Amino acid sequence: MLIIDCHGHYTTVPPALEKYREAQLTGGEPRSPLISDEMIRASIEKQQLRLLLERGGDLTLFSPRASAMGHHLGSEQVSIAWSQVCNDLIARVVELYPQNFAGVCQLPQHASSPLTGSVLELRRCVRELGFVGCNLNPDPSGGHWTSPPLTDRYWYPLYEEMVELQVPAMVHVSASCNPVFHTTGAHYITADTTAFMQLVQGDLFRDFPSLRLIIPHGGGAVPYHWGRYRGLTEMLKRPPLGEHVMRNVFFDTCVYHQAGIDLLARVIPLENILFGSEMIGAVRGIDPETSHFFDDTKRYIDALPLDDAQRKLLFESNARRVYPRLDARLAERNR
Repeated sequence: MLIIDCHGHYTTVPPALEKYREAQLTGGEPRSPLISDEMIRASIEKQQLRLLLERGGDLTLFSPRASAMGHHLGSEQVSIAWSQVCNDLIARVVELYPQNFAGVCQLPQHASSPLTGSVLELRRCVRELGFVGCNLNPDPSGGHWTSPPLTDRYWYPLYEEMVELQVPAMVHVSASCNPVFHTTGAHYITADTTAFMQLVQGDLFRDFPSLRLIIPHGGGAVPYHWGRYRGLTEMLKRPPLGEHVMRNVFFDTCVYHQAGIDLLARVIPLENILFGSEMIGAVRGIDPETSHFFDDTKRYIDALPLDDAQRKLLFESNARRVYPRLDARLAERNR
């Protein structure tokens, strides 16, 4: 059984990338950051890769740092250039460590712009760089929610490309520029919950029956309030959640305590849960109650009363089903 972590970000990038971004946003003339393979190895081997292997994992779906996507900063052209640089760096990580990482791309979204640039970047990353998925920001305004809901036709050109390329999207916001919303403690969880409710209200999957979306961080508040969403679905005269949304929507296990994982596994069908940790991400410290890292989520899954078949669903089979390009890549390598 492979242990596939569906939720990893390159949070340990070489400093040259951050200097490039600073120059880009301060009106300078940024040149492509000079990052050697040795710099990448130093940033990966002692951190992301070491923890992946120490915690018993095999492969991480790896994308640029979500909080740094910064779709609310600068123009659309700035976002396009930034996304290309970040995605190219992810591709280099995958090239250096093909057994341990698979690429997931950042999209160059901009709140006041159409999605043409995002469609083109997704196509480039999948067809030229071999990426297996993308991150989709439902709020590129950075906490002000000026974009239409995910069920609006504004998003359809991107969904059409995702379906054609057979890649899913993780619905993941970036940093918040609204002081009302703390980025990781409020904005992330609010966005997860909001995205799910948008899908309940609309009929997106009637138009895109093969579209697949992953809502991270355990689905936000959704599993804890599952009865509320079942009730709202009835009130809105929508089909039951299992038919209306959950054939196409999946949650990850970036929930940083045992009781939360226990609830997730009791409430949400196991077929809809993908193992994820977002290691070296939002919560990096050690839990004083357990003496283990909060984001060592494999420990929580290991503690669930599951049989071997159920455990394989969470750790491997669901990820391969949701990410068919990943499955094909692994099959080519007899994994």
